[in-house]
Amino acid sequence: MSADGVDGLHQGQPLVTGGTDLADAEAAVVLTHGRGATAQGMLQLADEVRREGVAFLAPQAAGKTWYPNSFLVPVERNEPGRSSGLQAIRDAIGEATDAGVPTERIVLVGFSQGGCLASEYVARNPRRHGGLAALSGGLIGEELDDEYPGDLEGTPVFLGCSDADPHIPEERVHDTAAVLKSMNADVTTRLYERMGHGVNEDELEVVAGMVAELVD
Repeated sequence: MSADGVDGLHQGQPLVTGGTDLADAEAAVVLTHGRGATAQGMLQLADEVRREGVAFLAPQAAGKTWYPNSFLVPVERNEPGRSSGLQAIRDAIGEATDAGVPTERIVLVGFSQGGCLASEYVARNPRRHGGLAALSGGLIGEELDDEYPGDLEGTPVFLGCSDADPHIPEERVHDTAAVLKSMNADVTTRLYERMGHGVNEDELEVVAGMVAELVD
């Protein structure tokens, strides 16, 4: 059971860590993996953006899947995985804040399912975060509505995706950007021609810069 008393599908799974020890960290990055992947795999991505003074925290989904269906179906069809995944992010952030790292120095980075979940977390928990990088991801639900009140206080957001991703429609990337901008996030969107479903060097450079901003 989490510190907030929410018990779910993904609670009790390991939190994989890397980088600077959390007790000594100035900043933290919470990494959420994609469908069929692992927290350990996300730490390999962290190797590309590692900085001294930054702790990396990667929650693991039960069965390597945060939620069962496409992120474009009605929200209830992805419960309880979606809510439990959001709680896993909340728990990881709690580990960092308990160690003295403030939320405004915590970046959320997610790929695919993890990018969707990270986007959803930031939109549902509006405040200043250190940043959000949703790589091949977007907000969750069949339709995006007006249920995203709150102020992100200039949180830097990067949305990177292929213009022909088989899982993430270009329109949802733009719609996600519009929602987060309406919440006062500082949003950068980049669509890469025919990239497919993956992460490229340009995206990693953007994430590295976002992380560096927290400690330089």
